[in-house]
Amino acid sequence: MLIVDGTNQVFGRMASKIAKALLNGEEVLLVNAEKIIIVGPKHYILDKFRLRRSWKNKANPEHSPYWPRRPDLLVKRMIRGMLPRKKARGRMALKRLKVLIGNPDNLEGVQFEEAKPKSLKSYLTINELVRELGWRHG
Repeated sequence: MLIVDGTNQVFGRMASKIAKALLNGEEVLLVNAEKIIIVGPKHYILDKFRLRRSWKNKANPEHSPYWPRRPDLLVKRMIRGMLPRKKARGRMALKRLKVLIGNPDNLEGVQFEEAKPKSLKSYLTINELVRELGWRHG
């Protein structure tokens, strides 16, 4: 099992490594999902996610895309976009992914795979993003 700590990691780089590991058959546990960094201007990131949450199917709004507000579910949804989820291989890969908010006590002392981000000028953490989208817990 591959255990990844999301603290101060750039989302795209980390998620592509996770997606590749999932497609290779590994089980992946991602902890501290709320501390992942999305790089870019804050207003651009917020506008992009607000637009995604506002998409509605006029014929039947229940068939609209669903974007969660919880950090762990949002990160899992974003990683899902990197997998071929309409094929059996992609669906099985997504089942091998577990995303957690925080770091549970039973994982203390485990070595995490870490990718150091370069110096970042403007970024937004997942926690700040979901608070702007309306998540009020934790």
